[in-house]
Amino acid sequence: MKGISFLRMNKGDFSIRQASWQQDRIALRRIRDIVFVQEQQVPRELEWDQQDATAIHFLAEDDNGNPIGTARLLRSGQIGRMAVLPAWRSRGVGSALLAATLARISESGGPSPFLNAQTRALPFYQRHGFQVDGEMFMEAGIPHLRMKLGSHD
Repeated sequence: MKGISFLRMNKGDFSIRQASWQQDRIALRRIRDIVFVQEQQVPRELEWDQQDATAIHFLAEDDNGNPIGTARLLRSGQIGRMAVLPAWRSRGVGSALLAATLARISESGGPSPFLNAQTRALPFYQRHGFQVDGEMFMEAGIPHLRMKLGSHD
């Protein structure tokens, strides 16, 4: 692993960087708490798990350094916990976070990326080359589908 600053993507009014769970935990948790726990009513005990300590995290920040989005990458290749604050949605933050995770996988030669997408987010992931890979299931009371990165036929 190259350290927490291997990647910094600037997209105009925000940037993406690899984060450290130890150093950036408060910012990462704040975003996920707002999006998943408060907005989507995911129980706190389901949002937080042991995998955060070993995952690779990405943090989107506005030009003033305020946290606006996050994503995490597990050693298995699973991308998850993608969350963007409401005021920053539809501005490319989610796409930039996803690009950062995919770049990290590509750079490290890691396992094939996959994710469990909320069904309402399917069009977003499909635009980025992900395809449904399985049946719908419920997670935290929200319908999800497993998706994997694949080629278009």
